[in-house]
Amino acid sequence: MLNIKKYGSSSEDESDDTETNQFSNEALLTHLKPVDPSLSVAKTMQVCAAPAVVPTNEDDTRVLIPANAKELTHNPKYEELFAPAFGPENPFQTQQMKATRNILSGYVELAHISDFQFENQRRTFTSYGYAVDPSTNIEEQEGDAIVKSAMIDPKEDTEGKSVFETIKKRPLDKKKRTKNDNPEDINGFLGPWGGFEGEQRIMKPEGDEAKELEEILAKRQKKGKVDDDKPLEERSILHIDKVTDYQGRSWIEAPRSETQLRSESPPDKCFLPKAHIFTWKGHTKGVAAARWFPSTAHLMLSAGMDCRVKIWEVYGDRRCIRTYFGHRQAVRDVNFNNSGKQFLSAAYDRYIKLWDTESGACVSRFTSRKVPYCAKFHPDADKQHLFVAGTSDKKIICWDVRSGEIVQEYDRHLGAVNTITFVDENRRFVTTSDDKSLRVWEWDIPVDMKYIADPTMHSLPAVTAAPNGKWLACQSMDNKVIVFSALNRFKMNRKKTFTGHMVAGYACTVDFSPDMSYLVSGDADGKCYIWDWKTTKLYKKWKAHDGVCITSLWHPHEPSKLLTAGWDGAIKYWD
Repeated sequence: MLNIKKYGSSSEDESDDTETNQFSNEALLTHLKPVDPSLSVAKTMQVCAAPAVVPTNEDDTRVLIPANAKELTHNPKYEELFAPAFGPENPFQTQQMKATRNILSGYVELAHISDFQFENQRRTFTSYGYAVDPSTNIEEQEGDAIVKSAMIDPKEDTEGKSVFETIKKRPLDKKKRTKNDNPEDINGFLGPWGGFEGEQRIMKPEGDEAKELEEILAKRQKKGKVDDDKPLEERSILHIDKVTDYQGRSWIEAPRSETQLRSESPPDKCFLPKAHIFTWKGHTKGVAAARWFPSTAHLMLSAGMDCRVKIWEVYGDRRCIRTYFGHRQAVRDVNFNNSGKQFLSAAYDRYIKLWDTESGACVSRFTSRKVPYCAKFHPDADKQHLFVAGTSDKKIICWDVRSGEIVQEYDRHLGAVNTITFVDENRRFVTTSDDKSLRVWEWDIPVDMKYIADPTMHSLPAVTAAPNGKWLACQSMDNKVIVFSALNRFKMNRKKTFTGHMVAGYACTVDFSPDMSYLVSGDADGKCYIWDWKTTKLYKKWKAHDGVCITSLWHPHEPSKLLTAGWDGAIKYWD
C-alpha cells in the first residue's frame, strides 16, 4: 500500500520525504518487535484457572482400613482402628448377621491350652460327667469352677479327679473275666475271647431290624428256590386242520410252488426292503429268538418270553402251525438240527429240551442246574447227536442226545457264556461271554486255543458267521458291530465297524444278506438298521417295533425279504 502511495509522486519530492517515510514505517511495525525482558511479566506471574471452593464440612483425615485386611502398612490411631464401618448399611441384615464372626456360628478366639489338658478334661467329662470350666479363673473364685453333664450323674466318690488319676473302682469295673489260657485244652480254650462272668450276649437283631432281615431272607429263598424240581409236562397244539396235503406230503416239507427254495446258490443281487408285508401275532409277551428252517427257510421257529415255542409258515397263508408247551419260564434260545426234524429249546427254568418238530413230542430233556443261555447242535452230519450249551456258571457243556449224558465240559470263561458259533468247517467254535472276552476252541479239546480280550473290548452278546465263513459279525455293548476274521488268526478288522444304533444292554442279533452286500441289525429303540458291508455306510433305518427289536434275519433265498422280531410280541416280515 505504501508503495502505491509513493507511485504517483515526482522524483523531486523523493529526497525530501525519505526521513518522514522511515519514521512512519517503524511506528507501524512496533508490535512485531520482541519485548524487552526487563519489561516482561511472563516469568514472574502464574495463572490459576481453578475456582476457589470453600469446604462445607470438617475434613476427615482418618485412613480407612478394609474390614478384611490382614496386614497394615502404617501405624493407625485408636480412632481409625475402632471407627464404625464405613459405607451404606444393609437393611436386610439382622443383628446376628452384622456381628463379626470367623466361623459359621460366631467368633472364636484362639485359646492357648495344652493338648493333654484339653483331652484330659474331655475324657473326664464323657466318663465321669464333669470337667473344669475353662472360662473361669479358679484363683479369683469367679463363677462355678466345674461344669456338670446333664446326661451322666457324677459320682460322689470321684472327688473331682480326672480320668488320669486313680479313683475307687466302680461296680462294673470289678467284673471278673472267664479265663482259660491253657492251650492244651483244645475244646475249652478261650484266650482273649473269654467274656465276663454272668455276661449275656444277645446276638439277634430286634424290632424293625429283625423284620427287615426276615423279609430279605424270604426274598432270597424265593429267588434261589426252583418252584418245582419236576419238569413241566410237555405238550403241543396243532393249529391246522390237516397234517398232510392231498398227496400225503407233511406240512414240514417245503411248498412245491416255491422253486427258489431248492437252489443251493444265494440270490445274485440283494435289495433293501421297502415295505412291511406281514405280521405274525401269537406270542403274548416278547419274542426272544427266531430261526429259519434249515436250508429251505419255508418255516420259522420263534421262542417267546411267554414260555412257548411256535412254528410258523413263511409262504402261503403264513399261519401258526404248532405251539410247543414245556417250559415254566421264558425261553431264551431255539435251534434246529441239520434236517430240521428236531430242535432244541433253552429256557430260564434251567432245562434244555429236545423236540420233534413234526409230532410236537418232547424227545428228551437236559439240565445242569444252571440257566442255559444258548444251545446249538454240532453242524457236522456225523455229529448230529451232540449239542453244546453255554450256561450261567461260565461253562460250555456238550451233551450226547442218545445217552443224555455230558460228554465234555469247556470251563475257561470268567462269566456267563452268551454265544457259540462254529467256524473253520466246524472244526472249531468261537464263544463269547460276559467276561468281555472271545475264546476259540478246537472241538472236543477243553482248553481254548485262542483268547481274545482287549481293554477296549465290551461284552459281545450276539455273534453271526458270514455266509462265506470268512467273517464273524459281533454285536458289541458299546453300540457297535465289530468284525473278526473267522480264519486262522481271528484278528479284529478295524476298518469294518458299523455304528449308529443303540444296543447297549440288549443282545440284538446281527445278520448278513445272502449275497454278503448288506449287514442288518435291530436296536433297543425298536429300529432296524441296514449297512453296506463294503463301505460300512448306513443305508437305511426304520422303526420296526414298539419294544426292542431283538432279532433281524434276512431270508436266505429271497433278495429283499427280511424278518424282524421284537419284545412287543410281534414278528414282522418286510420286502
